[in-house]
Amino acid sequence: MVLEIAEYTAQPGKAEEFQAGLLKGAEVIRRAQGCRSVTPRRQIEDPHKFILTIEWETLEDHTVGFRGSPQFAEYRSYLAGLFVDPIVARHYEVIDG
Repeated sequence: MVLEIAEYTAQPGKAEEFQAGLLKGAEVIRRAQGCRSVTPRRQIEDPHKFILTIEWETLEDHTVGFRGSPQFAEYRSYLAGLFVDPIVARHYEVIDG
């Protein structure tokens, strides 16, 4: 399992609109091959900052499968023009010790 954490900053004055788009986008991601879960979150201290935590079966389910699919364009269409570039996305794996 791979955990993706994607960080977004909404355009000034667009936080509510961004939140609505992020929720729609999360529904698109949930239907993607290899997606186990999606959780959108909004920062309390700065309500223009958001994250998505997404559990993927494999890294390739995200980087190849989802990003190369029509679903990716649909997801991005809900956020177009509503966030400050760049989106920061990182991937994590569980470490055993």
